[in-house]
Amino acid sequence: MARNKFDVDETLEESFNAAHFKRLLNYIVPYKKTVYRTLSVIFLANIAAMLGPFFTKLVIDDVIPQKNLGMLGLLAIGFTLSVIVTGWCMRYRIRTITVLGQDVLKDMRSDIFEHLQKLPFAYFDSRPHGKILIRVVNYINSLSDLLSNGLINLISDMLSVVVTLLFMFAIDFKLTLYSLALLPVLFVFVMLIKTAQRKAYQNLSNKQSNMNAYIHESISGIKVTQSFSRENENFNIFSEVSQGYRTSWMKAIYIQFLLWPGVQTVSVLTTCLIYFIGIKKLGVEVSTGTLIAFIGYIKNFWDPVINIGNFYNSLITATAYLERIFETLDVQPDIEDAPDAFVLPPIKGDVAFNHVTFGYQADKEILKDITFHVTPGESIALVGPTGAGKTTVINLLSRFYDIDAGEILIDGVDIRRATLTSLRQQMGVMLQDTFIFSGTVLENIRYGRLDASESEVVAAAKVVRAHDFIVELKDGYNTEVKERGSTLSAGQRQLISFARALLANPKILILDEATSSIDTKTESLLQDGLDRLLVGRTSFIIAHRLSTIKNSDRIFYIDKGGVQESGSHDSLMALKGNYYHLYQSQFDLLQQ
Repeated sequence: MARNKFDVDETLEESFNAAHFKRLLNYIVPYKKTVYRTLSVIFLANIAAMLGPFFTKLVIDDVIPQKNLGMLGLLAIGFTLSVIVTGWCMRYRIRTITVLGQDVLKDMRSDIFEHLQKLPFAYFDSRPHGKILIRVVNYINSLSDLLSNGLINLISDMLSVVVTLLFMFAIDFKLTLYSLALLPVLFVFVMLIKTAQRKAYQNLSNKQSNMNAYIHESISGIKVTQSFSRENENFNIFSEVSQGYRTSWMKAIYIQFLLWPGVQTVSVLTTCLIYFIGIKKLGVEVSTGTLIAFIGYIKNFWDPVINIGNFYNSLITATAYLERIFETLDVQPDIEDAPDAFVLPPIKGDVAFNHVTFGYQADKEILKDITFHVTPGESIALVGPTGAGKTTVINLLSRFYDIDAGEILIDGVDIRRATLTSLRQQMGVMLQDTFIFSGTVLENIRYGRLDASESEVVAAAKVVRAHDFIVELKDGYNTEVKERGSTLSAGQRQLISFARALLANPKILILDEATSSIDTKTESLLQDGLDRLLVGRTSFIIAHRLSTIKNSDRIFYIDKGGVQESGSHDSLMALKGNYYHLYQSQFDLLQQ
């Protein structure tokens, strides 16, 4: 089967990048007081945990031979207290670290979501939305174990190792050195598998991203899939993507679980070595109590070493996810406020394009040195062949993209000097791709102006002739609509979107194929409302049905990168140029 377009792996850093974890630690800085308290409790727990083997040594070497029952009782009480303190500290650590980890994840998730709101259309146009979604949800959730049980526990385990070694060196220096004899073997083993493990998890994150992207698109396009009976083909593609994910998962897990047996083996061999040396007395003289205490300390030493190994596994896993999270955060928005940007004051709606040149790709210009001027309140229709640049004009006016050359002025102000918020708040935009959010009809219409009253919402809906069908819904304006408005017809979705744009009371109104999904009868009613609405507003209207733009003040025929013809409907028809032939061809089709 041919490769599907989602089965494309993204390659980031080839080597481990410690900078990612420095950035991750920055998310913990706001919670440093909690971290310090937790570390203090952890240190106390480590001291308490080390008392057990030490008390055992005293009992075996001193208390029992001397039959000192009083000391035995005191040691028993001390041991009991150490167990209670250790248990309380562990409970405190688990609860506090879990909360801390989730707070950090919340902050990261908020940062990446907020950043995505600022990225330009080009970012979302260039990659499947499923690959973006997985970074906000799955990848950040995958860091939960690292943050909730990883970073703080790593410090805890390192403290435990240090405290254990201090007790061991205090009891017997030589025997402690024997206990550490196999550490170099473990270090070499870890170095051998770390590169392979990181690459395996980077490949796994690629395959997971591919599968998520394909599932997302398949669900979004399920109606088209069923209409063309593509279920079997889609399942075959999914099976290929899913198998790739399974294979990469099994390889990553296989490499990951090499570490734990390695550490465990070294731990067992170290214990055997201490028994052998203690029994044979090879270079050391140890008492029975000391030997038993050392066996306890070796367990206390190697348990955190095993935990550190497990943390290393989480670290390697998280590396692949962190790369992609921070790669997204590092994408700089193409459209940003200039350092000296100011709030655009209330506008009148005077628009000028002065020698504007723009292309979505560097080597392919859509608009070439285009110039025109629109006075406040003027209604402009944009027509022309598909791909000529009609939508590009309104995208540039809304500053969804920045021009390559020239300038766009509103009331004499270059729009690049105004803040994006103050610019777009004074423009009402209804794009060709109508989007309805989950929620009520009222909330969808109010989306662009949250302080609007219900009466204002109803008034806007009446102007665009949406009120009649809304009141017939189950709960009227409070009717819940599903994701993307799936329970509404295409025409109903456009009318709601139209009311949303009108409610914002913009001085510049942009309509991109606003009536493409509305039947002829509704369109006739809507035109009446539009005529009243457009009074006093500058408007740009794109419509393939030329009958809807006949009453526009001027019509721009756009082709070959510029305005080829400009004038009223009657003047352009009299000219018998491009617009005349376009109108006649559409009229002839309607007569057939």
